[in-house]
Amino acid sequence: MNIFVGNLPLELTEDELRNEFSAFGQVKSVNIMNDSDIGSGQPCGYGFVEMVLESEGTAAIAGLGGKTIRGRTIEVIESLCFSGHVEGKSLDSRRGSRFNRMRKRSVRNKLNRLP
Repeated sequence: MNIFVGNLPLELTEDELRNEFSAFGQVKSVNIMNDSDIGSGQPCGYGFVEMVLESEGTAAIAGLGGKTIRGRTIEVIESLCFSGHVEGKSLDSRRGSRFNRMRKRSVRNKLNRLP
């Protein structure tokens, strides 16, 4: 189970976050996000924790939601899927034919305007 953890103290380490979640079960991975894309590498105040079992993840969400760590009340919720696939369907296929028709119409209109 993937879990989003928000409003983290900026000085919190991944090991410290792992220890908080380990009380509820086996932690598969911990990733505190930072803004390395712009070069500073500063923490962004949120991260993701992956628990091995869904039941342990649910217990961690219930147990840690609203907990105060270093003066900040953290937010803990189940994370959305990053893969772009939900129940075997890609995001593009869930957009439906209406989206595809609009895209085709837009391309066709641009082609018709060419001299």
